Amino acid sequence: MSKFILIFLVVLVALFTLEMLAPVQAAVVQPFTASLATLSAALITPFDSDVIAYGRVIAHSVNGFAVSIESGCNGVEAAIVLIAGVLAYPAPWHYRLLAILAGFLTIQALNIARIISLFYLGQWNLDIFNWTHLYLWPVFIMLDVLIVFILYLRLLERRPQGVNA
Repeated sequence: MSKFILIFLVVLVALFTLEMLAPVQAAVVQPFTASLATLSAALITPFDSDVIAYGRVIAHSVNGFAVSIESGCNGVEAAIVLIAGVLAYPAPWHYRLLAILAGFLTIQALNIARIISLFYLGQWNLDIFNWTHLYLWPVFIMLDVLIVFILYLRLLERRPQGVNA
């Protein structure tokens, strides 16, 4: 268990440090975050044609309400926690890669739902928006990470004996 914790912490610190580097922010994180805004707006537009996205911002062109997807709200940090856990746990690499891919996709699917729900909650009631943004959705996102990791561990338990690579 101590080996898992040590590897988890080392990978976690390394990935968070990498993520915070200006070149990584400029080349990966900010374009990814902008793509989340674009995708969120694209999913909303069939139901509300007054929604636009520019950069990391989703805005309503009629009432002027807008949300900006900032660091910590793009799912990258949650994915880093999952990646650190998956890499720290001993398993064949193809299982690890599958867990990272599946986890990243589920985190982002839930994050898109989060972004869209917050966009509409903010237009309805800012107090509920703030509470949901600061307390409810972060718990759901990290719960998603935990569930994916538990499912990953269960998958590893059920793999055929003797399969190590």
